[in-house]
Amino acid sequence: MRYALVYGLIAGCVVGAIIAAGLALGSEESIFYTIWYGYLVMVVAMTFIFVGVRRYRDVEKGGVIRFLPALGMGLAIGAVAVIAYVLTWELYLATTGYAFIDQMFAGSSPEALAMRQWYGNPVNRLPTTATELAPVALVMALFSAALLRNPKLLPAKR
Repeated sequence: MRYALVYGLIAGCVVGAIIAAGLALGSEESIFYTIWYGYLVMVVAMTFIFVGVRRYRDVEKGGVIRFLPALGMGLAIGAVAVIAYVLTWELYLATTGYAFIDQMFAGSSPEALAMRQWYGNPVNRLPTTATELAPVALVMALFSAALLRNPKLLPAKR
């Protein structure tokens, strides 16, 4: 569990902090407001899943790990990262007075007002935010488990 907490918190806080900083410092026309930037940051931050599974394999498992235990560790790291990301995003929203919600759903059309009200509800917003990062974490966990089950890939230094 220690590996999941350490590497998951690092990954989740990194992705949340970089995206929040980009939104706070950039304008609506900047790259920081694009979906490509957001997912690039998520993929880079989720490399901590690979690092955590490798460290777990090398330190706790003697340099050898099977696919399912590696996948389990990757999913645990990913789950902690998703929770940390959601909490970081909520902190960002709270400190900016939920201005992002107003920017995202600007307009007076009934659809914009309905979406603003829907996203403004934490019961809807929290799982929606989690689904932004969860697929990236799942893919990185599968990728890490598939690669790191080979003990010859990046072997532990004795």
